[in-house]
Amino acid sequence: MRKLAAEGLGTAFLLIGVIGSGIMGDTLSNGNVAIALLANAIATGCILYGIITTLGPISGAHFNPAVTLAFLIKGEISVTDAGQYVIVQIVGAILGVWAAHLMFDLSILQISTTSRSGVSQWFSEILATFGLLFVIFGGIATAHDRVPTLVALYITGAYWFTSSTSFANPAVTIARGFSDTFAGINPAHIPMFIVMQIIAVGVGMAILPRLFKD
Repeated sequence: MRKLAAEGLGTAFLLIGVIGSGIMGDTLSNGNVAIALLANAIATGCILYGIITTLGPISGAHFNPAVTLAFLIKGEISVTDAGQYVIVQIVGAILGVWAAHLMFDLSILQISTTSRSGVSQWFSEILATFGLLFVIFGGIATAHDRVPTLVALYITGAYWFTSSTSFANPAVTIARGFSDTFAGINPAHIPMFIVMQIIAVGVGMAILPRLFKD
C-alpha cells in the first residue's frame, strides 16, 4: 500500500506541476509561447527531481506506465504489482489535473481541444520515451544516486528538442486529455501517442539491458 500510495501521489504531483505551470506560464507570458513552454519545462523538471528523490526509495518512482512496463519486461516487478502501479498512476494523474484546475479557479472537468498529431509528433514520442528509458537505465547502471537529476534534466531538455514536447508517459498523456489548457492534448490524439510510447519501450528493452549490463 505504501508503494501504491507513493506512485499515486507522485504521479498526481507530476501532473499538478505540468498543468499548473502550463496555466501559469500561459497566463503570464502575454501570448509568448516560447516563454510559456520554458516555464512549463523548468517547473516539470523541478517537480520530477523532488518526487523521484523523495518517493524513489518507497516505490521506485516510476510515475509512468511505460517505465513500469520496462521494469516488468526486465523482470524486476511482478505482473500484479505492475498492473496496480499502472492503475494508480492513471488515477493519480487525472486527480492531479483536476487539482491544478481547482487551484487556478478553472472548471474542474474539461476536455482538451489542443491538436497534437502527425508522423513527426508520433516519431518524436518514440524518441522521447526511448531517451527517458535510456537515462533511467543508464543512471541505475552507472550513477544510481543521480537518477533524479538525470530524469529531471532530460525531461526539461526534451520539452524543447522534441516536436511533441516529450509526453513520454501514457498516464500523463491520458490525464492531459482532461485539460483544455496550455499542456492539453485532444483525446482523439491520445491513442497514437500511447502506441508510440509502447513501441519505444519495446525498442528500449531490446537495446538498453545489453548496453548497460549489470
